[in-house]
Amino acid sequence: MHHTWMRYLTPAPVHQRLGLSCLGVGLQHGELPPVGPRTLDHHVAVVVSAGGGWLQDPDGHRHTVTAPALLWLTPGVPHHYGPDPSWDECFVDFTGPATTAYTELGYIEPDRPVVPLSDTAAARATVTRIARAARRGNPLLEVETGAAVHELLVALRRARADLAPDGDPVLHALARDAFQPLSVAEHAARHGMTPTELRGAVRRAAGRGPKDYLLTIRLGRAKELLAATELPVAAVARRVGYDDPAYFSRLFTRRVGIAPVRFRAQQGRTPPGTRNDSVPHPHDPPTTDHPHAT
Repeated sequence: MHHTWMRYLTPAPVHQRLGLSCLGVGLQHGELPPVGPRTLDHHVAVVVSAGGGWLQDPDGHRHTVTAPALLWLTPGVPHHYGPDPSWDECFVDFTGPATTAYTELGYIEPDRPVVPLSDTAAARATVTRIARAARRGNPLLEVETGAAVHELLVALRRARADLAPDGDPVLHALARDAFQPLSVAEHAARHGMTPTELRGAVRRAAGRGPKDYLLTIRLGRAKELLAATELPVAAVARRVGYDDPAYFSRLFTRRVGIAPVRFRAQQGRTPPGTRNDSVPHPHDPPTTDHPHAT
């Protein structure tokens, strides 16, 4: 005996421009029949939270599926899988131009049809929210379900069993040392890795190379300092790891689109004279006190 609930959606072309569109959502458990062989023209994330089974790839290899796990079914790639009687799954069908960027960043992994997960609670909660939003007559249907698909990809990425629950230790260390004037080779040496090994580790965890990852952190911190303090641009540059303020300004302008001085003028969030040179540390965000809370 099996239990199945599913709903399929047909988003309008304008909804595709939001980046991701939900095409279907479902929850199933019990004795389910095998799926396929079949080939789809869109992506499906199948989250298996109990039981096990097998998945056969296009080359005919059978992969063992043991919950908690994620099955990535990607467009144009034949798939065939079979659940055991205790199988419990939820799934979301989706499409859209943003799938290309998510794949490039490593959130969608066409080369890994079976991905072990550490747990499925967050992913299932998001799928349940998609299922609730998919009720008929919901005026926000396509936008709400599309936004939740973005959240689902983040939840699945965070739940990958090959990453620590609080993120990747290599990324933590890079973020900690981001403002020191170290080369990629020096960062790698601190981890007992070659530069090639470090590049591979960062690309797997963050979907980008270490230089770009470090630059993103440095520029984010520079923006905070420009917006919230009156520190000169040269001092901001030094604080985020650049001894040459002219080089920092060129880099900032190229990446952000405007010069540091113009960025500061645009932000204008505090009246002149009220800025200071202390900004909460990025790893120690401020807490908001609610004086009226009981």
